[in-house]
Amino acid sequence: MNEQSRSDDISAIASLSDPLRRALFDLVSKSATPMGRDEAAEALGVPRGTVAFHLERLARCGLLDTGFQRRTGRTGPGAGRPAKLYRRAANEIIVSVPGRHYALAGELLISAIEQSDRTGEPARESLARVSEEHGRALGTSAGSLDAVLQSTGYEPLDDGDGGLLLHNCPFHQLAQSHTETICAANLALLEGVAEGAGERARKVQFAPKDGYCCVRIARNTE
Repeated sequence: MNEQSRSDDISAIASLSDPLRRALFDLVSKSATPMGRDEAAEALGVPRGTVAFHLERLARCGLLDTGFQRRTGRTGPGAGRPAKLYRRAANEIIVSVPGRHYALAGELLISAIEQSDRTGEPARESLARVSEEHGRALGTSAGSLDAVLQSTGYEPLDDGDGGLLLHNCPFHQLAQSHTETICAANLALLEGVAEGAGERARKVQFAPKDGYCCVRIARNTE
């Protein structure tokens, strides 16, 4: 997730702090069919214009999807304008502070299990390979190790010796309860990123340190 996406998600969640917008979001979410402005206004006892304003705000934030439909069932001339309808958006909006990427961890773990089932390869070996391949693709796409570290939430800090300390672990909770497995996958992921990005001046190391990610980026002295 890049900084703009993260900012947009935070804004979307913040928009629900308004009691009326939260009530509208809950009302639309629980409706079995898309809801129009008139229905929402009647259900909440709020003026239609006020409801329309807040529904549009929720739609702009990506919390609601919109569409148009004639509710009368008539078509052709004289059938009237289609009503604008709202339904809860299918996309997920997840905000964590500091940034976590459990969806990425889930994707890696499930891919590894599926490949292990297909090939008979031990699950841990499969996870290391899948993680490295995914990291390589990320590094190739971004063209920079630093860019991937920033976008994935590692919060890199200059270590004063040409390397980086990673202040945040994007998989923190999983790493706390499944340390060996998650840290091994994390190491393979970042090794793949460095390879894909063509990183030569620095290398990825497994170096657990309290308060930091288990991986650090060290100056390459070879």
